[in-house]
Amino acid sequence: LVPSETSCRTLALIHFTHTTYFSLSVFQQALNRGIAAVKEDAVEMLASYGLAYSLMKFFTGPMSDFKNVGLVFVNSKRDRTKAVLCMVVAGAVAAIFHTLIAYSDLGYYIINKLHHVDESVGSKTRRAFLYLAAFPFMDAMAWTHAGILLKHKYSFLVGCASISDVIAQVVFVAILLHSHLECREPLLIPILSLYMGALVRCTTLCLGYYRNIHDVIPDRSGPEMGGEATIRKMLSFWWPLALILATQRISRPIVNLFVSRDLGGSSSATEAVAILTATYPVGHMPYGWLTEIRAVYPAFDKNNPSNKLVNTNSTVTATHIKKFTFVCMALSLTLCFVMFWTPNVSEKILVDIIGVDFAFAELCVVPLRIFSFFPVPVTVRAHLTGWLMTLKKTFVLAPSSVLRIIVLIASLIVLPYLGVHGATLGVGSLLAGFVGESTMVAIAACYVYRKQKKKRNENEAATEGEDSAMTDMPHTEEMTDIVEMREENE
Repeated sequence: LVPSETSCRTLALIHFTHTTYFSLSVFQQALNRGIAAVKEDAVEMLASYGLAYSLMKFFTGPMSDFKNVGLVFVNSKRDRTKAVLCMVVAGAVAAIFHTLIAYSDLGYYIINKLHHVDESVGSKTRRAFLYLAAFPFMDAMAWTHAGILLKHKYSFLVGCASISDVIAQVVFVAILLHSHLECREPLLIPILSLYMGALVRCTTLCLGYYRNIHDVIPDRSGPEMGGEATIRKMLSFWWPLALILATQRISRPIVNLFVSRDLGGSSSATEAVAILTATYPVGHMPYGWLTEIRAVYPAFDKNNPSNKLVNTNSTVTATHIKKFTFVCMALSLTLCFVMFWTPNVSEKILVDIIGVDFAFAELCVVPLRIFSFFPVPVTVRAHLTGWLMTLKKTFVLAPSSVLRIIVLIASLIVLPYLGVHGATLGVGSLLAGFVGESTMVAIAACYVYRKQKKKRNENEAATEGEDSAMTDMPHTEEMTDIVEMREENE
């Protein structure tokens, strides 16, 4: 958009966002392929893994937003130690919840009773959830260091780490499909591949940090960089973002729950959950990367004191970011309509990449077409959230997560009365939740903007008053003449 070094760096940062989310969507296809390759009970396996994976993402979701803490707050080795400590504690808590759900009556109630799945699907889901207990910690460590690398404009390295994640998972799916796991424990094929990819990504990011950043940043943050970050400041900044992401991640289990209960836990319910499991990553692929547009404002805004640590000789204005955001949204919309509205394209993706049969793929067409409208609310939310992150005003985002859940549940209750059922009900309700959340974020941004504008006007008025007072005071020479005349008279 702007032929300068800055625009190239901005493009590099957005390149990270695209490669990260495109890569994560691709690896989901690889994992689903690992399940679908087991022809016997493939639909049941997809449903079990889909339930376990969506619940696991609910716990890892808030941790991935600690990337923004690394982007905004981590300016020294001490700050980084505090961020890592927070993630270690969060990972331990998530592992405890995984174990409780796998072994206690709580898990039986959440998975078997609430979702109305049969005993076979429920036991497989709880077993898969236990296998995934250590993943939140690895994911959190990777995202924390990704934020630090983004601050220092190493977006290409972060993108490479995500691509390495995908490659590792695809390779291990291919290897494990030729092992005895296909017969003994098919669920371990996608789960072990997920772990190997996360290990590669986490290792790449940590090594990148120690090689490029650790020796450059100071031991402590000085006043010129906004002062030393405390754990309390980090958590105050993080919790609204974590709440938003947690509600986004819990939306999928809620959708699975209502869709399954709407169909009475029958074979149709299992099929509907399997359709959702297959369509989520495919539908997410063209627009999911738009979420990371929010990283542009904190990384390049010159009013952010923490950016003084990073040397950039060129400028990115708010206008540049707005234009870039619009272009990204247009590109995403184009991809969605080409992939999901062109005849037989979406079916071919599902058949060739995931490995489902054509009849099952045809059932996924309508839910995928609904995903075509997601880029607009996602872009609005990401752009405004990035601006609020720069101002450290994330607390105003908390109500949007509440409204999202309210709209989602209301849609899941109302739409069946209008004749909408199955996977179409689930994706349509997700879209309604996104629209509600984006609307609330826009209202919050308007509120903050008006307060900022009012404060700026007050400061300008105060400055004008001081200038006026200085203008009314006599000049120094006049004051000297007055003093000399008084002395002569005396």
